[in-house]
Amino acid sequence: QRAPLRLSDGPHRCAGRVEVFYQQEWGTVCDDHWDLRDASVACRQLGCGAALSIPNPGHFRPGLGPIWLDDINCTGTEAALSYCRVTDWGKNNCHH
Repeated sequence: QRAPLRLSDGPHRCAGRVEVFYQQEWGTVCDDHWDLRDASVACRQLGCGAALSIPNPGHFRPGLGPIWLDDINCTGTEAALSYCRVTDWGKNNCHH
């Protein structure tokens, strides 16, 4: 299922902390193991073109709400971040 994405706390609509909408609630995406392939999929889904860089962990303020996705492993060709290989929704070893 294609889950909506948004970027928060960034200087413009195509930069920020990745958040995903699941079970009627916005939550965050854990940034451990996040790489340019994952960012490329998120940027493409958001209509932002190619991913240019990956800020260091903690670059943006911590999110609120649940941590929905962790250990994302995209090939870079997926149409949406939720189509990438991930742990089960809501299962994570992260914290805000």
